[in-house]
Amino acid sequence: MSDSPSHEAKAPPQAGTRPWPVEVTLPSLDGIRDAARRIRTDHMVTPLVRSELLSSAFEADIWLKNETVSPVASFKLRGALTALLRARERGTVAGAVSSSTGNHGQGVAYAARLLDLPCTVFLPDNANPVKRAMIAALGAAVHEVGHDIDAAKAQALVFCEAQGHVFVDDGENVDVIEGAGTVGLEVAEALADIDRLIVPMGAATFVAGCGAAMRGLQPKAKVIAVQAKGSAALHDSFHAGRPIARDIDTIAEGLTTRIPPSHALTAMLAFVDDSWLTDDGAMLSAIRTLAECAHLLVEPAGAAAMAAAWSHRAELVGRRVVLVLSGANIAPEHLRAAVNAEPTFSLETASRHG
Repeated sequence: MSDSPSHEAKAPPQAGTRPWPVEVTLPSLDGIRDAARRIRTDHMVTPLVRSELLSSAFEADIWLKNETVSPVASFKLRGALTALLRARERGTVAGAVSSSTGNHGQGVAYAARLLDLPCTVFLPDNANPVKRAMIAALGAAVHEVGHDIDAAKAQALVFCEAQGHVFVDDGENVDVIEGAGTVGLEVAEALADIDRLIVPMGAATFVAGCGAAMRGLQPKAKVIAVQAKGSAALHDSFHAGRPIARDIDTIAEGLTTRIPPSHALTAMLAFVDDSWLTDDGAMLSAIRTLAECAHLLVEPAGAAAMAAAWSHRAELVGRRVVLVLSGANIAPEHLRAAVNAEPTFSLETASRHG
């Protein structure tokens, strides 16, 4: 893709569970670079490091993009801050509203606090308690409503319209997509000759933005999304080329979407090369393995790239692979389960391959 402004693209044919807009604005390399310029004053570039033990075990060149070291322990601040900064530039912003399973809500709450804006976040019932507590600590009003993220979003939109605030949509907002895409920009600028960039996927915002950045800077690299088997709406929609709704049953709340966002799915279809699935057990094993081999703590969604890559390791032998660790806001019960899980591979296996 050339370094050009965001452009309009026709959505795929065949309406599914949600009406497609007539046109959607795709993310662009220019837009992602603009987002990076805006947020780097408030958000440090995150580490990209080679993992010796993972490289040995995979028999590949494995690098980890560590998004757990941001102020909200995930990549979500990038898109939220980009969206609110651009919204303020376009006109008066009275406040911010969003819906989230937790990490996006933290990003919106943190960005709103930076800009001295009131913030309200709608979470589904039984939200991750660590994420909920952080959103509240950042000063946002929290409402837990609905059985899943899409039900919470429906109520958030009603509230937002009544208040006249800005809705920071994780899925239907090109500003959020381009902000998230700054992760891909940093990877592509820091490391040459990447073969695979593997990115966890919830609403497809993150992987679509990263895909746009990689397409512009390293077009030979393949960008791969990873979603949970228990929440495969966007994975299935990507392979079908049309939106397909799926029920949610996974511990990885960061990978959940019941109804595919049409904007992010359209961008995903434009810029992503493949989509893989992983399961809860594999993610728990990957959490333990990343702690042992890379000394990093991640949540289930943050371990998804590692878990899926291991199941596809035969395709990765000899390649330069970047695994994105998207977040570290792990619920206590999932941390306990991960400690007791079997590792993805043993330390002896990694050492022997080395």
